[in-house]
Amino acid sequence: LHDVALVRTEHEDQVVGHLGPDVLGPDWNLDEALRRLRSHPDEQIGVAILDQRNLCGPGNLYKVEGLFVCGVHPWMRVADVEDLRGLVERTRSLMLANRDRPEQSTTGDLRRGRDHWVYGRKDRPCYRCGTPILRGDQGPDLQERITYWCPTCQATDAPVDPTARTGEPDHPPPLPGAH
Repeated sequence: LHDVALVRTEHEDQVVGHLGPDVLGPDWNLDEALRRLRSHPDEQIGVAILDQRNLCGPGNLYKVEGLFVCGVHPWMRVADVEDLRGLVERTRSLMLANRDRPEQSTTGDLRRGRDHWVYGRKDRPCYRCGTPILRGDQGPDLQERITYWCPTCQATDAPVDPTARTGEPDHPPPLPGAH
C-alpha cells in the first residue's frame, strides 16, 4: 500500500470523498457517475472509465470488455460516446455477473481462451468479425494501461487521438472511419 490512514468514520470523506460512486456498492448512483464522466468531455473514454474519481470499481479488464461489448473505441472522447449510460450500465453488469466467482468471464464462456472478448487476445481473431484484435498503451505517461480492441467492431467516426500508441514499432494503418 502506498498510504495507510486511520480515521474516524465521520472523517472518511477526507480520505475517500473525491472518489466516484462504487459500481458494486449498495449506494451505486449511475446519474452521479455519468455527471462526473461528462464533466471531462475531451477525456478519452478508456482513460475516463478507469479514473476512480468518476466511478469506482472498473479495472482494465472491465474497461476493455465493456467498451468492446458496446462497440466503443477506447480513444473516443467521452463527449462522442453516443450511449454513455448504456456503456456504464453494461460495464457494471459485466462486473456484477463476475463478483461472486474467481473466474472472470465476459463472454459467458468459462473455458480457457473463450472467457474474454478482447482482453489478452492481441492478434487473435475477433469472435464477432474475425479481425485480429489490437493492443496498445493508453493513458498519461507513467500511468499507461494496456488496451485491447477490435478495429472493426469498435470502429469510430469520431476523432481519435492521433498520438495513441499501439504497442507497435511503426504507426498502424488508420482505423476504419477514423479522421
